[in-house]
Amino acid sequence: MRTVQIQGSREKIPVGKIICIGQNYAEHIKEMKAEMPASPVFFLKPTTALVQDGGDIVLPSISRDVHHEVELTVLIGKNGKNIPQSSAMDYVAGYGVGLDMTLRDIQADAKRKGLPWALAKGFDTSAPVSDFVPTKQVSNPALLFLRLLVNGVIRQQSGTNDLIFSVDKLIAHLSQFVTLEQGDILYTGTPQGVAQVKSGDLLEASLSDAKGAVLVSLSAHVR
Repeated sequence: MRTVQIQGSREKIPVGKIICIGQNYAEHIKEMKAEMPASPVFFLKPTTALVQDGGDIVLPSISRDVHHEVELTVLIGKNGKNIPQSSAMDYVAGYGVGLDMTLRDIQADAKRKGLPWALAKGFDTSAPVSDFVPTKQVSNPALLFLRLLVNGVIRQQSGTNDLIFSVDKLIAHLSQFVTLEQGDILYTGTPQGVAQVKSGDLLEASLSDAKGAVLVSLSAHVR
């Protein structure tokens, strides 16, 4: 069983579903030459995709173009179905930073053939995730800042105010179709700057507040 933790707590929280949002930053949509979505686009990863801070991302031999995607992650704190947007934030237990690793060539091939691209997103070690900062320490999740460094060089950075669909909108929308449960993790989408990683790379992601103080961080080695 895969677990995560909230800062300041020793409790190991079992992870349920990993729900990921695609196309949630306008500039990333442009770089991928995609269309602006009318509603949130989501897909799932298995819990075997999880990697803890300091762990390894293992590149599958079937791909020659693996990309990083840094994202704000949201830990669901209680069960809910058909959650109104007005109370959606009551279901959040904490915020973290994660990486949605993607087999870009495998994904592109599946799209061309009209096939599902679960393999491109759901392979083992494709979901590194940090610990979670409790919600009481985040007054507004729309005023956070994401950054990803690869071998010490900034690759991605953006404020969460650039999200097309905010956290509360995502929770309200998703819960119409998928019951959210305690321990579910929501990956909220990546900003522009996605790029290839190679064996030996060190990825360092962070989530900061509006004053620049780092709330949580994550590192992972590529091999």
